[in-house]
Amino acid sequence: MLLPAVLIAFVFKYAPMPGIVMAFQEFKPWLGVSGSSWVGWENFKLIFTMHDSVQVIWNTIIISMMKILFGLAVPVVFALLLNEIRQTALKRSIQTLVYLPHFMSWVILGGILLDLLSLEGIVNRLFAFLHLEPVLFLGNGNWFRTTVVVSDLWKEFGFSAIVFLAALSGINPALYEASEIDGAGRFQQTMYITLPALLPIIVVVFTLSLGNVLNANFDQVFNLINPLVLEKGDIIDTYVFRTFQGGQYSLATAAGIFKSAVGFILISGGYFFAYKVANYRIF
Repeated sequence: MLLPAVLIAFVFKYAPMPGIVMAFQEFKPWLGVSGSSWVGWENFKLIFTMHDSVQVIWNTIIISMMKILFGLAVPVVFALLLNEIRQTALKRSIQTLVYLPHFMSWVILGGILLDLLSLEGIVNRLFAFLHLEPVLFLGNGNWFRTTVVVSDLWKEFGFSAIVFLAALSGINPALYEASEIDGAGRFQQTMYITLPALLPIIVVVFTLSLGNVLNANFDQVFNLINPLVLEKGDIIDTYVFRTFQGGQYSLATAAGIFKSAVGFILISGGYFFAYKVANYRIF
């Protein structure tokens, strides 16, 4: 049963890895990897000396970290609240509703958000009804970051909560029964039974998410970004897509290696942290 997944991972993840040598070459497609000239670290130096490259990296880190932190906290809280609902039909209805946005592409959601958050959109019309100043959500850099994080959270928090709901279902009911006999209320049960039981999976999810600290979701940002917010909204992927066109394979590969190296270091550090805090080990 694992064979198809292993083959897919090998073909798309490991077989192309020799191509990273392009990052150290002035790659020419007609010459191939073996015929292209070697330039060493020049492509990496060029990336970090390009205009706005440092700002783009900071934008990516800020947006990604906000997504990681809120994308972990909100699903945990949602799972805890949903776990308190005793009516099965209501619980399943809420789960279905919050899962739905996950299955919609950012092309569709991007168009919806552009319409809702425009100056003539329903949100600003509501502000006008409440005698509030209109907000240019997708035309102001600070608001753009907030919009990106909140919209990503709205789309994914329900689906992300699945793993925490699964962990909650594995808690021994006898623990809650014993705590009730001792006089513990629902809040005390949550603090001293539920949260400690969730801690290992929370640490694991946080550790795995660190590998995406330089991936702020190209699909989302590409569909929402515009020239007005490039200073604070441009991320590495959109910057590379917009700047390294015209067959600049070497520069794009160098940017990819940089992202992968940072992700590897953070995941390794996070794995060590998970082992120390939650006694979580892969091997």
